[in-house]
Amino acid sequence: MQVHRLPALSDNYIFLLEEGKQAAVVDPADATPVLEALKRLHLELVAIFNTHHHADHVGGNRGLLEAFPNAAVYASRADQGRIPGQTIALKAGDRFTFAHQPVEVLFIPGHTSGHIAYYFPQSGNLFCGDTLFAGGCGRLFEGTPAQMVDSLQQLKNLPAETQVWCAHEYTLNNLRFAVTVEPENRALQERYTAVQASRQSGEATVPTTIGVEIATNPLLRWDSPSLRTLAKSQDAVKVFAYVRGLKDKF
Repeated sequence: MQVHRLPALSDNYIFLLEEGKQAAVVDPADATPVLEALKRLHLELVAIFNTHHHADHVGGNRGLLEAFPNAAVYASRADQGRIPGQTIALKAGDRFTFAHQPVEVLFIPGHTSGHIAYYFPQSGNLFCGDTLFAGGCGRLFEGTPAQMVDSLQQLKNLPAETQVWCAHEYTLNNLRFAVTVEPENRALQERYTAVQASRQSGEATVPTTIGVEIATNPLLRWDSPSLRTLAKSQDAVKVFAYVRGLKDKF
């Protein structure tokens, strides 16, 4: 399975998954770049994988279904009625197959109440929408800090080499914040320097890996002694909520 990263809107990424002559698309914000890629690569769209209901993740569904009316639309059971064209409702632990690979469904609410992720354990690819970002995590629009910590812990439990395909190019701003709360984290400082160079060259910073995020992402590091000191708490949820609150104001 080949993953094509398609820029869309101002900072979204759409992911086109190619296998043979067929394709699936993850979180199509806009139909146009997907249709152009499908034409260029001579692919038939057979599935749409939505992680959550926000418009910048489902905005292209209708246009794609006009061109490929037989494509299945996968999304959370908790998002039924909020996903254009949804045909398959998923819950935690569900499994299906795409590109001859098993796909595992993770229920990861916090950013929204029905958010899910698609994990390909065989190839080590994770499509996590807006729950986990490179250097950050999604805002809590419909969930609680406790829900988000549980969701992020599920992702932290994946193998360190897992490729994290998050849906926005937010990395530079996320790391600009991160170094203010963990200034003595050497791995973070090195990553920040590298990302600055990448963005100056117009290079994407997605995908990242679970291992890199555990080492450098303060929204995953509620067990860090320095962040616990900063938050004046040993409790994971309280540390996370404190750091997330600082990021919201950054």
